[in-house]
Formats: sequence, C-alpha cells, structure tokens
Amino acid sequence: MQSARATPNQQSAFRVIPGFQLSLGFTLLYLALIVLIPLSAVFLKTFTMTWEAFWHAVTSDRVLASYRLTFGGSLIAAALNVVFGGIVAWVLVRYRFPGKKFIDALVDLPFALPTAVAGIALTALYSSNGWIGRFLEPLGIKVAFTPLGVIVALTFIGLPFVVRTVQPVLEEAERELEEAAASLGANRWQIFLKVIFPTILPALLTGFALAFARATGEYGSVIFIAGNMPMVSEITPLFIITKLEQYDYTGATAIAVVMLVVSFALLLTINLLQAWTRKRGQAQKA
Repeated sequence: MQSARATPNQQSAFRVIPGFQLSLGFTLLYLALIVLIPLSAVFLKTFTMTWEAFWHAVTSDRVLASYRLTFGGSLIAAALNVVFGGIVAWVLVRYRFPGKKFIDALVDLPFALPTAVAGIALTALYSSNGWIGRFLEPLGIKVAFTPLGVIVALTFIGLPFVVRTVQPVLEEAERELEEAAASLGANRWQIFLKVIFPTILPALLTGFALAFARATGEYGSVIFIAGNMPMVSEITPLFIITKLEQYDYTGATAIAVVMLVVSFALLLTINLLQAWTRKRGQAQKA
C-alpha cells in the first residue's frame, strides 16, 4: 500500500510562498536599491580622489579628533547599555511590581521621540541650570557641551536595542536549569555565571552591536548637547555635514567611507564572536 505522506520534494512544491527564484530576485533587487547602490555611490565618489588627497582628508587633526569621540563614545555608550540594559531587561522579565507596563513602554521612548527633541531635552536637563546639571556642576561634573554629554546622548538612544534583544531570551530561558543548579548547591553568583550568562551572551552581543551601529551614525540628539567645539566635542557625522555645506563632496564621502569600513569591521568581529559563542553553547548542551 502506497504511503500518503508526501516526499520532501513534493512538500517543497507546495510552499505557502512559492517561487524561490522570484523571492530571491526580489530580495536582491530591494537590497541593491536600498543598500548597495547608495553605498557604492559613496565609494565611487571617493575613488575620484588621489591617494594623497584622500589621506589628507581623513587624517587631519580635526577629523581624527572626531573619530576618537564618535567611535570611542559609541563603544562606551554601547558597553554601558549592555550592563544597565541587561539589568532593565532582567527586572522587566523576572519581577512583578506596580507600573511595570509603564516602564516597559518607557524603554521604547528613544525609538518614538524625534532625535532633535531628545537632544534639546537632554541639554535642558544637563546644562548648568538644568534639573540634573545644577546638582552636578558644584561637584565639578559638567555634562552639557562636553564629550560626556555626547556619551549620555548615545547611551539614551541605544538603550532600547539591548533591552529588546535580551528581554525575549530571558522570557524563554528555562527556569528548571536554575532550580537544578540551586538544588546541587550552586549559589546565586554561580548560577548567573554558569547558567544564565551563557544563555543571554549572544543576545547581549547582538544588542551591543545594534547599539554601537546606531550610535556611530547618530546626529540629531548629539549636536545640541555636544556644543560642537572642534577638537573637543565635534562628532564625525557633524563634520561630514560641515563638509557638504562647504560643497566638499569628495572630502565628505572620504570620511564617510572610513566610518563605514571601521563600523563594518567592528560589527563583523562582533557577529563572528556571537556565532562562536552560540556554537559553543550548542556544543555544551550536546
């Protein structure tokens, strides 16, 4: 008697969305129009420069200072969000308290708030006569119009990426493993390091990568609180805008290419580390 079960080849012929070639073609076309062609235009515009002109455009003292602030501030902000964003995700998942839904919705505020409004609000809060700045100023801590203000703004806009990445992983984590570790005599710190942390580490790395990528290109929320002082608090996106306003298109694209290459290298490293961590975790479970 012939089995009524369909073979894998027959199952592939009855997919919900048929046409792999058509779907793949549409995907490649969409990515080309949205991502590849604009990025290619940046590189092609830069290739019109000589090597000496390119090197001079991307290594001047003012540009190097903006690199240090942009990438350094983005790394610090992303690292802070990994720590405190992970704590926020833990509290939202593991505890019940009044106002939990309000705080959960508040996490998404940087997504909904226009970046310029966020920058103005942060400047008003952390200026010398602001609600928070007036208490920090007597302590010798100046936030607004300093590199510290840039880090504060980048931390603000990057927080949701970490929280929303770690939160579903914590919700799906198996509590039985923690209970089993506790029954075997493990203390809370050992349970966190041996059971919980390996589970959420790939999500933390993903959140870090997303927060870092978002911070490197941030403009609206930073220019108000930064003060935009050359060699002190001037970010690279602002310097690119300045070049465009001066009709120095090749100089602007040269700096943009450096940012793209460095950001891509850092994100690729993080993704490879994330893949290695996930593979290691699967091997340990097996």
